[in-house]
Amino acid sequence: MKRLAFTLIVAAFIRPLSADTFTLSQCIDSALQNNISLQTQRNQYATQRLAYNQQKQNLLPSVSGNVGQSWSFGRATGADNVTITQNMANTSFGVSANLMLFDGLGMKYRIDEARATMQANEAETEKLEADIRMNISTMYLQVLLNKELLAVADTQLQTTLFSLNRSRELVNEGRLAEGEFFTLQAQYAREELSKTQAANNLQLSLLNLAQAMNIYQPIESFDIVTPEPAELDDSLLPTNNEVYALALQNRPEIKAAQAKIRAQENAVRGAKSAYSPSLSASASFGTGYYHNYGGTNDDFATQLGNNLSTRVGLNLSIPIFDRMQTPNNVSRQKIMLDNMQLQIESTKQTLRKEIDQAYYNATAAQAQKLSAQKAVNSAQEALRYAQQKYEAGRASAYEYNNAKNSYVQASSQYLQAKYDFIFKLKILKYYQGLL
Repeated sequence: MKRLAFTLIVAAFIRPLSADTFTLSQCIDSALQNNISLQTQRNQYATQRLAYNQQKQNLLPSVSGNVGQSWSFGRATGADNVTITQNMANTSFGVSANLMLFDGLGMKYRIDEARATMQANEAETEKLEADIRMNISTMYLQVLLNKELLAVADTQLQTTLFSLNRSRELVNEGRLAEGEFFTLQAQYAREELSKTQAANNLQLSLLNLAQAMNIYQPIESFDIVTPEPAELDDSLLPTNNEVYALALQNRPEIKAAQAKIRAQENAVRGAKSAYSPSLSASASFGTGYYHNYGGTNDDFATQLGNNLSTRVGLNLSIPIFDRMQTPNNVSRQKIMLDNMQLQIESTKQTLRKEIDQAYYNATAAQAQKLSAQKAVNSAQEALRYAQQKYEAGRASAYEYNNAKNSYVQASSQYLQAKYDFIFKLKILKYYQGLL
């Protein structure tokens, strides 16, 4: 019996068979594009990226210009810096610049902190994307399972219909009791109901998938690509240690936690930088126009040239006592760092438990699939033998129906076990960060 390869599900056709038929990759792309939570998370990452850029741009000098107009009545100071009793008007123009030369490397640590925070936000975005891929893949597999269950139900219904028509001929020929015909007729009605239920389950699973993709259209026009069946390679099942080793390297939540620790380490360094002196430079350029009411005034252009002034300065600030704000802030940042380190250890422990559970679930699903396959083979052989006996008149319709029901049940259990194993393998790939 052919089995569906996990790798073929992941590498589904690139283009849809029709406008409303989607491959797995197209379902995932649609969900990633339309998911509101993911769009919000991406906006949050964009905001954090702006914060990181701003911290880098804080290294640049700040430059500002100013224009002022003032009036003095009574005593006023003129351009020669002499105070006289005279009403006066003053128009001033200036440009100033400030540049932080050294602040105990505080700006560098804030840049590093913002970068790490941005990386943590990026990893959290990747985590949400992986969750969406996993969710869509699960729904996609459920649709495939329901398609196969519907096919089994339809095949069994057609087989029963053939047997029903054959029994009618035998009854008419007097070779079969009429009660056998009614038994098959009841069996056909039950299988028709089973097929209807299977069709409803398929429609519901398609609806769930379409809603997860945020596609709103008549469900009758929505379908997915069914990959070609192939032998399932059991070597795809990795060990739990292999999964955990890759998870530590690739899982977004581990990357996010590590980035947050780096950010907090720089927050501690930034808090400590407040112990250091800070050195800044400043420069200004200005001029002005003075109008002495009741006195003699040079023209506007002449005064602007004569009143030019330039200033350059350095400012050294040495912290002495800030009411214990700096040491308390350093202690607070260290406590936050310790909590983050404890949190990542807790995350690793939780991840290890989940991986071990997923691994043993996968091994159990693998064993169940193999057992279910053997049960299908046995039930198929029993059905073939019962059908031969029934057609030869050596078995009742009741015995034949029992054999066929056993085969249908075994086939359904095998399909469920097969897709359950595929799903468990996909969970392991999810933890490996390969989804």
